[in-house]
Amino acid sequence: MAASELYTKFARVWIPDPEEVWKSAELLKDYKPGDKVLLLHLEDGKDLEYRLDPKTEELPHLRNPDILVGENDLTALSYLHEPAVLHNLRVRFIDSKLIYTYCGIVLVAINPYEQLPIYGEDIINAYSGQNMGDMDPHIFAVAEEAYKQMARDERNQSIIVSGESGAGKTVSAKYAMRYFATVSGSASEANVEEKVLASNPIMESIGNAKTTRNDNSSRFGKYIEIGFDKRYRIIGANMRTYLLEKSRVVFQAEEERNYHIFYQLCASAKLPEFKMLRLGDANNFHYTKQGGSPVIEGVDDATEMAQTRQACTLLGISESYQMGIFRILAGILHLGNVGFTSRDSDSCTIPPKHEPLSIFCDLMAVDFEEMCHWLCHRKLATATETYIKPISKLQATNARDALAKHIYAKLFNWIVDHVNQVLHSAVKQHSFIGVLDIYGFETFEINSFEQFCINYANEKLQQQFNMHVFKLEQEEYMKEQIPWTLIDFYDNQPCINLIESKLGILDLLDEECRMPKGTDDTWAQKLYNTHLNKCVLFEKPRLSNKAFIIQHFADKVEYQCEGFLEKNKDTVFEEQIKVLKSSKFKMLPELFQDDEKAMSPSSATSSGRTPLSRTPAKPTKGRPGQAAKEHKKTVGHQFRNSLHLLMETLNATTPHYVRCIKPNDFKFPFTFDEKRAVQQLRACGVLETIRISAAGFPSRWTYQEFFSRYRVLMKQKDVLSERKQTCKNVLEKLILDKDKYQFGKTKIFFRAGQVAYLEKLRADKLRAACIRIQKTIRGWLLRKKYLRMRKAAITVQRYARGHQARCYAKFLRRTKAATIIQKYWRMYVIRRRYKIRRTATIVLQSYLRGYLARNRYRKILREHKAVIIQKWVRGWLARTYYKRSMHAIIYLQCCFRRMMAKRELKKLKIEARSVERYKKLHIGMENKIMQLQRKVDEQNKDYKCLMEKLTNLEGIYNSETEKLRSDLERLHLSEEEAKIATGRVLSLQEEIAKLRKDLEQTQCEKKSIEECADRYKQETEQLVSNLKEENTLLKQEKEALNHLIVEQAKEMTETMEKKLIEETKQLELDLNDERLRYQNLLNEFSRLEERYDDLKEEMTLMVNVPKPGHRRTDSTHSSNESECTFSSEIAETEDIPSRTEEPSEKKVPLDMSLFLKLQKRVTELEQEKQVMQDELDHKEEQVLRSKAKEEERPQIRGAELEYESLKRQELESENKKLKNELNELRKALSEKSAPEVTAPGAPAYRVLMEQLTSVSEELDVRKEEVLILRSQLMSQKEAIQPKNTMTDSTILLEDVQKMKDKGEIAQAYIGLKETNRLLESQLQSQKRSHENEAEALRGEIQSLKEENNRQQQLLAQNLQLPPEARIEASLQHEITRLTNENLYFEELYADDPKKYQSYRISLYKRMIDLMEQLEKQDKTVRKLKKQLKVFAKKIGELEVGQMENISPGQIIDEPIRPVNIPRKEKDFQGMLEYKKEDEQKLVKNLILELKPRGVAVNLIPGLPAYILFMCVRHADYLNDDQKVRSLLTSTINSIKKVLKKRGDDFETVSFWLSNTCRFLHCLKQYSGEEGFMKHNTSRQNEHCLTNFDLAEYRQVLSDLAIQIYQQLVRVLENILQPMIVSGMLEHETIQGVSGVKPTGLRKRTSSIADEGTYTLDSILRQLNSFHSVMCQHGMDPELIKQVVKQMFYIVGAVTLNNLLLRKDMCSWSKGMQIRYNVSQLEEWLRDKNLMNSGAKETLEPLIQAAQLLQVKKKTDDDAEAICSMCNALTTAQIVKVLNLYTPVNEFEERVSVSFIRTIQMRLRDRKDSPQLLMDAKHIFPVTFPFNPSSLALETIQIPASLGLGFISRV
Repeated sequence: MAASELYTKFARVWIPDPEEVWKSAELLKDYKPGDKVLLLHLEDGKDLEYRLDPKTEELPHLRNPDILVGENDLTALSYLHEPAVLHNLRVRFIDSKLIYTYCGIVLVAINPYEQLPIYGEDIINAYSGQNMGDMDPHIFAVAEEAYKQMARDERNQSIIVSGESGAGKTVSAKYAMRYFATVSGSASEANVEEKVLASNPIMESIGNAKTTRNDNSSRFGKYIEIGFDKRYRIIGANMRTYLLEKSRVVFQAEEERNYHIFYQLCASAKLPEFKMLRLGDANNFHYTKQGGSPVIEGVDDATEMAQTRQACTLLGISESYQMGIFRILAGILHLGNVGFTSRDSDSCTIPPKHEPLSIFCDLMAVDFEEMCHWLCHRKLATATETYIKPISKLQATNARDALAKHIYAKLFNWIVDHVNQVLHSAVKQHSFIGVLDIYGFETFEINSFEQFCINYANEKLQQQFNMHVFKLEQEEYMKEQIPWTLIDFYDNQPCINLIESKLGILDLLDEECRMPKGTDDTWAQKLYNTHLNKCVLFEKPRLSNKAFIIQHFADKVEYQCEGFLEKNKDTVFEEQIKVLKSSKFKMLPELFQDDEKAMSPSSATSSGRTPLSRTPAKPTKGRPGQAAKEHKKTVGHQFRNSLHLLMETLNATTPHYVRCIKPNDFKFPFTFDEKRAVQQLRACGVLETIRISAAGFPSRWTYQEFFSRYRVLMKQKDVLSERKQTCKNVLEKLILDKDKYQFGKTKIFFRAGQVAYLEKLRADKLRAACIRIQKTIRGWLLRKKYLRMRKAAITVQRYARGHQARCYAKFLRRTKAATIIQKYWRMYVIRRRYKIRRTATIVLQSYLRGYLARNRYRKILREHKAVIIQKWVRGWLARTYYKRSMHAIIYLQCCFRRMMAKRELKKLKIEARSVERYKKLHIGMENKIMQLQRKVDEQNKDYKCLMEKLTNLEGIYNSETEKLRSDLERLHLSEEEAKIATGRVLSLQEEIAKLRKDLEQTQCEKKSIEECADRYKQETEQLVSNLKEENTLLKQEKEALNHLIVEQAKEMTETMEKKLIEETKQLELDLNDERLRYQNLLNEFSRLEERYDDLKEEMTLMVNVPKPGHRRTDSTHSSNESECTFSSEIAETEDIPSRTEEPSEKKVPLDMSLFLKLQKRVTELEQEKQVMQDELDHKEEQVLRSKAKEEERPQIRGAELEYESLKRQELESENKKLKNELNELRKALSEKSAPEVTAPGAPAYRVLMEQLTSVSEELDVRKEEVLILRSQLMSQKEAIQPKNTMTDSTILLEDVQKMKDKGEIAQAYIGLKETNRLLESQLQSQKRSHENEAEALRGEIQSLKEENNRQQQLLAQNLQLPPEARIEASLQHEITRLTNENLYFEELYADDPKKYQSYRISLYKRMIDLMEQLEKQDKTVRKLKKQLKVFAKKIGELEVGQMENISPGQIIDEPIRPVNIPRKEKDFQGMLEYKKEDEQKLVKNLILELKPRGVAVNLIPGLPAYILFMCVRHADYLNDDQKVRSLLTSTINSIKKVLKKRGDDFETVSFWLSNTCRFLHCLKQYSGEEGFMKHNTSRQNEHCLTNFDLAEYRQVLSDLAIQIYQQLVRVLENILQPMIVSGMLEHETIQGVSGVKPTGLRKRTSSIADEGTYTLDSILRQLNSFHSVMCQHGMDPELIKQVVKQMFYIVGAVTLNNLLLRKDMCSWSKGMQIRYNVSQLEEWLRDKNLMNSGAKETLEPLIQAAQLLQVKKKTDDDAEAICSMCNALTTAQIVKVLNLYTPVNEFEERVSVSFIRTIQMRLRDRKDSPQLLMDAKHIFPVTFPFNPSSLALETIQIPASLGLGFISRV
């Protein structure tokens, strides 16, 4: 393709710029070959003439189309060159806030200098298992690729992280290790992954420091090998370190710091444990204050110190060793403060008792004088003698610093070695992944030995990188079978040879170090002589003789020779080391012992690995120079050896590259400095990768992707059935130069620029099509507009003309109307004037006539009123005279009458005092009283006879006596009232006189009151009128207030409703959260349970020989089998097995269940005894109360109570006896004895058998006695109590005596006569009633005697019957007796309904009491039966266990206990019977070996659940708790085994979830609880469980169902997971909507539906399959809805998470595809009637994300619409989608940064989760609503195919 075709007008190019490195420009005219100048238009609006280089005539780089800008992979760019790479990185970093970008096999990571939420657990889970090209670039993607290749290729991997200081190397390596730790987990419980991560804080504290470029710069290189086992789980790790910057310990440049650990120690100096270190502020120490910046902004050194100590503890460094480390570090700080004083030019001294040195010696536990001496002297050894020579102050200072550096280096190596020991695993390492965190290429103003070594290492790594990239390119070409042409790439082997070859720079440096008088200057001269003008890569600076320049692969670097020799030698005085070795501080000599095995100063290896520093020297005995030879290896030599070993390791692994870029030197967040970025891109090899790729065929497309993208460039006739041939035909027409592309097996390879050319052709074709569409649309729109305008004009004209006509007509009407108005107005004026005059005349006449009439009226009125006044005055005077005369006459009469009354009263009083008068008056009354007394005596005799038989007549008599007393009291009250009335008469007379006077005054006042009343009336009327007005106003206000109140009530109601709804929702959320927590705990429990089972199996496999004597019987197998599953939840206390078992050779284990049952029985008996004692006390209290009321008690009643108390005493004594026997049995069993204790002939055995026999006998006897006592007590309660109606004469006499004493004879006489009459009548009536009652009671007594005889006969008969028949007979007799009694009383009370009703009520109460007592007794009987069965079973087990050891002569014949044979029922009762030994067969055929598919197709849903429940029903019917427990335990364990074995099969899991739920519903439906029996038929209610409450097992089954549901969700998630991304995102459901963009080296999964790829139809088919399987298995509809909701949540969450992590999926067309796919899912829900399942709501975040991709994103209104629309998305998700939005075509526009900031500002107040991704592993809490079955159990048939012939229907 000619340049003229590309460099046309409006083409965009890149031109160099000194400030921005590269600047974009646009051509103003086409380029023609031979042009020297290009006319360009810059982006800032300026025009520029760009002159081409006359030598090369190289044209400027072309700019990629906007559609390719921001690509994930730089190799996807059509034009691969430096400006394109730089611009793409800048756009991704600044505009999209994306810090990771692929460049072929390299991950470019730009340090954002800001915490980003992209490293959480959810992001790790999202990248886990994904292909590297399927997700956006990330460090996790590189780590996943390394992990996957290690597992797939069985080859070790390496991740090489490099970059400048501050570029983020350490953080990237840390995140990679975190990914491995999270994804792989640990192979043991030691949490190795946590220890691997915990090593980071330690290494950062001792190896990182603040520099001018980075606050946390790693000053050493490290290579961490993370070891994995065969299952690819972390088992250990190993760390190697390289070239620690020791000089930083003693010197720091301006604005830099020493290692972090020193400042952490100073910040924590006030801690109690650090007081002995005698530290202070960091500015007090020479080694920490030189940089002048002791504090890092935002970092708390004290907190960092706590984290460092915590990490040391986690790695197993004890507190003593930690304090030892801190002592050494503190000693180094104090050593730096040691000062020297010059004595002369060649010697110096330390002041005596120098405090810093004294502290150093105390901390190091060395001698002060000795250390002081050797700091100022050194020893020189010659061949014959040894000299001690003083040294100068400068030399002493350097020696002090060298010692400090050496101690720190040794400590650093010791810590690394200890970390390696902790991380080392005893398990054999299968493979490893190495993470290399090493310094990048460095160049400063002054470069020394450290920079030389760093750049040397980078040369080696760059060589390895180049070879690996070249190798990958070659493999790709060979795999696609295209012609391979040699690609020229930069080989830096000459530079490496210059450094490390013979007579190279390092070799000459070592040689100079061995020279006695070697200096830096002589070494520099040797370099010039050897390499200058001989090697093109070596140069000499013009103005310096102490420096040299090396041309590295990245740049030229000038090194200063000063200090090279000293740093390479790294010399320390031997005498100082000896002083330290002699320390009493144990840890210090450890740092220096075995130097031949110790780590090198620049590297560290794990134990067992060949040391990298040097080979051990041969030991030489007695030579003084031996210690000196230990330090012969120079630092350069050690580093070269370590580097060679590292390269060997890397070459033996598959490398993965991470290049960290530092965007600016000021640590500003998201600020991009192009100059600094280009320097690093050149240095790290990214541009070399680009160059290698561009030299070949960088752009690669599959045939299907090429066809899909460039289908618009083809004509219909060009499209063939074979895609490959179609692409060949089209390319031959589009690109004429065949060298620009190559056809591989599966891909088309393009050279650089060809894709851009094809994109230009495609854009031109689409632009032409758009212009044509626009032209047609605009013409159609204009035509429509013209027709609308014409129609509008005609309409306007029509309306205008109509308006004019209407206006003229209106004018005519107004004129006529005006004439008529004038006429009528004139008439009105004249008429009004006449009416006014006439009215005035009439008014004058009326006023005059009224005045005359009023005058006449007033005269007549005055005359009439004068006559009335005279009449009233004359009448008043006459009445006054009459009243005065009448009052005087009456007064005289009263006085006379009073005198006569007093005389009569005196006579009466005298007569009353005489005795004879009294006798005369009372002669008749005494006779009457005597007669009454005789009658009373006769009645008393009769009453005494009746009282012996009818005691209950007393009550009636007492009541009547009370009535008489009450009558007497009423008489007394009436007498007192009469006296009071007499006194009131007198007072009333006085009041009458007063009232008369008051009347006169009242009449006087009346007149005044009437006058006041008139005035008041007037005032009242006025007030009423005012009040009416006020009332009207108040009514209005009231109506307004009522209206306001109604509105407020409505508002309050609405508010309350809203609050109620919100609270309800909150409660529902809390409930769901609680359910979720519980189910998560259950899930964790099941996971731990599975892990326990796995470990148990492993232990079983490891231990082949079982323990001697450890045997289990079949009866305990089932319960022990579930010991680790759910026995802790449901087992009763009596079922807990003993956990401290000993071998059977020593002791037979005691049966703890028997012991606990006996203990439980004793407790029950004690409770029963207490209840009976309470009842006895209650009865005794009642007896005492009845004795206090009744002096005499009927003999029959006393005998019965005595009999009852005797029976109670007997029961109490028997209870005590049974308790004592049980205590005796407990003691016998609890004694520790030999195995013979439980033998059949042993004492304990005999005691047990005797107790069993006695318990069974006592049970029968007590049951009979209880029934007899019950019947007798109830009959006694029903007996009618005798009534006592006797009149107590003494009470009456006392009353009469009281009456005599009172002296009120007259009133008493009248009262007594009335009372006597009343008493006579009452006595006559009572006599008659008592005679009738006595007759009735005699008959009742006779009937009771007969009933007693009959009961005795029945009791004798019952005693002859067997125990079970006795109960039935007793109940039958009791029912017969009650029926007869009921009939008798019904006849007796036929005439009195009230009495009969009260009798019926008492009868019902008796029946209820009888039923309650019967239930209690039945429970007691069932408990005793259970215990008897347990005793029998345990004894049988003991007999079986001891039969082998017992001789035939020792066997004792035991009486055979009779067995009750149950009668066979005629009708089928919905139960299934099986034998105990067939339980395992039942479980095996029905659960373990059952095939769900056959059951689901051929049989009724839930058949296994029905069969199991019917078996449980039969065991419940038999009252066999062991059988019920064993069956349920075996069922649950078997279901777990099936699910563990076939847990990946959806059909199996669904089948057992359905059956478990059905089994659970059956247990609820037939539990007998009212809440579960509402929908049952009467027949189903008869099938309810009768003996056992299985509520605890229901909870266990519910937990099991939850576990199965969670397993079902995991299964369907594993099935759906591979389909979701392909079907929902990648597949084009609507063909042609979205085009495929270039993807670069890391190909993504194809979005075209090839064979084997998943589509939306695949997801729908899978959903149909899931739904049909669940329906076939009869799963509850509500449960199906929950499963569907969970499935849709998984689909939505996975799709949205991938959308948020894939930039290529965030486009308008992809939003349309997603919405269409979601609509298809909704249609599926409608077809299945599942729209109300809540599944659609789970897709809401995905729907809103798709809408967000399609809405406009420009204006503030758009931002407001987005904020209101995306309420289901978090702020982070919205911003992420907007940042990732990428146009697929050139017609789409990118989202501006300002718009994204507007969105962030609007959403800043929204409170939502900061988490970016949805939790795809989230499982909604499941509920199991009760769903009763209408299927009758008796109709279920067991098919022969199940193999359950051993089960029989009952």
